[in-house]
Amino acid sequence: MADEAFSIDKRPLRDLLQQVEVGKAQLPEFQRGWVWPWPNIASLLASISLSYPVGTVMLLRAGGDVRFKYRPVEGATPAGEPEPETLILDGQQRLTSLFQALKLCRPVVTQDLRKQQVSGWFYVDMRKALDENDDREEAIRFLPKERRVLNFRREVIEDYSRPELEYEHHLFPLGAVFDNGDWGDEFTDYWGGDKDKRALWRTFRNEFVRPFDLYHVPVIELGQDTPRQAVCQVFEKVNTGGVTLTVFELLTATYAADEFDLRKHWEEQCRAAWKAPEYRILREVSNTDFLQAVTLLATAARRQLEQEQGTEEDRLPRIGCKRKDMLALSLEDYKRFAPSVIAGFKAAAKFLHQQYLFDTKFLPYGTQLIPLAAILALADEAAQSAGAQQKLARWYWCGVFGELYGGSTETRFSQDLPDVVDWIRGASAEPRTVTAAQFSPGRLLTLRTRNSAAYKGIYALLLKAGAVDWRTGEKAEVTGYFDESIDIHHIFPKAWCEKAGLVPAVYNSIVNKTPLTARTNRIIGGTSPSSYLDRLEKTAETGFEGMAERIRTHLADPNNMIADDFDGFFAARRAALLSHISSAMGKVINDDEWSGDDEGPSLDQLDDTEDV
Repeated sequence: MADEAFSIDKRPLRDLLQQVEVGKAQLPEFQRGWVWPWPNIASLLASISLSYPVGTVMLLRAGGDVRFKYRPVEGATPAGEPEPETLILDGQQRLTSLFQALKLCRPVVTQDLRKQQVSGWFYVDMRKALDENDDREEAIRFLPKERRVLNFRREVIEDYSRPELEYEHHLFPLGAVFDNGDWGDEFTDYWGGDKDKRALWRTFRNEFVRPFDLYHVPVIELGQDTPRQAVCQVFEKVNTGGVTLTVFELLTATYAADEFDLRKHWEEQCRAAWKAPEYRILREVSNTDFLQAVTLLATAARRQLEQEQGTEEDRLPRIGCKRKDMLALSLEDYKRFAPSVIAGFKAAAKFLHQQYLFDTKFLPYGTQLIPLAAILALADEAAQSAGAQQKLARWYWCGVFGELYGGSTETRFSQDLPDVVDWIRGASAEPRTVTAAQFSPGRLLTLRTRNSAAYKGIYALLLKAGAVDWRTGEKAEVTGYFDESIDIHHIFPKAWCEKAGLVPAVYNSIVNKTPLTARTNRIIGGTSPSSYLDRLEKTAETGFEGMAERIRTHLADPNNMIADDFDGFFAARRAALLSHISSAMGKVINDDEWSGDDEGPSLDQLDDTEDV
């Protein structure tokens, strides 16, 4: 933003509330609703009556290229649906509270401190307001909409329902602050010109009412040319409620200016497209995730167009989906690419099923769904061949086991989209995610909880290897689909390992864990493998060979287990897991330098499995 992009001045409160009343100042659609409880409003009114500062208001001059749908401040009913001159970015709660308390001319519908809805009028006790020993805030009262106070028996104990009762009890309605003294004239008339009452009114008017009339509010006004990204950033930095404004909300307000309901489209067209059970892997895809995928396609199309027009390589627009890129997404581009992205996410779910990832619980990276959906949308039919699917799987598992999607990922998204699509279409260069991915054998020892993407990835590889339940012989993915009690459990139980004096960092690692049903885990208990395998044989009603075959589907050696040989079991299973990881990544994993005594760095300090 340039230095001249905003102005700072002070404006009379009376004028600001008048602009709210006639619709010259309105709210952008992305502003939340008004939520202040009445004690907060009373405190604000007291502060203004004492001429205390109550903060700055920030406005955006309307009419620029960046248009937002707008709405009147709550309670305002401007005639003729006028277009606003300014939009309120910061100060909504204060301006709405003041407008409703001082200008609404009907009961204020707000909340009490328990967030229960209440409706009523703001009054001030004239005598308490002028008493230096009383707190000004306590002089302000919020009376029920009938202007009667009832006890618990519903009996009237205070009645201010007629103006004469207001005069008699010296209660001044805050809605009369800007009536040019009419209420005060009626007050003194009611008391027949009584000298003391006239003096009371004169003092009250000067010390309480007049400060409202003289009050000026500091106003920062952003110019018409303020870009959308700046509006978003400014809103988040100055918003006194500390509420983050999402890109989705800002684009919703922007598109609404062209009569397009982005929220409705997201709910009814996008999310609804994958509500079926087979798409449950997508249930945590957010509206921002969807916008990122759309933005990737839009920026890729823009880059390709300029490339075809002969723009030099170093001047081509970049592919991206950072906040700035999403905020620049036009409605035209959204409408153009959203259907492809919907199809891309559905294709991503199908691809993940083929990789034995069925549920968000064991999805390694939710973020990797974004480039995956965009890649499948852009590659379209080219991604359907067996060779393309193998390349896509290799890219996916390199991202998982290379643990490349755990931090800031937008730059990797923008690299993956062209890299993988070109690779699928026949380019010889491997994607940068594939070339960068490395898996250290020592990492197996530090994978202990499902907080790690690689941990979840190994779970999927076990399912892909054909893991079946040791008791029932059912494939784990079938059991998991119909019974969510399947989880990862120790093979050599934790209790047995502790008694054997084994190192926790070793026996709690993924090498000693596998997916089992809760019932199978209960049968295993905390005893040695040789002991629980005998019980499982009887429960499964099969011999040892049948049990052994089922164990081998988990890449575990049953002979080491029946001999209670933890070291032999651990070495063999570790080698088997590394072999499958190597195959998934399409990379040779150098195991020569690994030592069982070297734990290596670990992000997983605790174990998250419980043996029964």
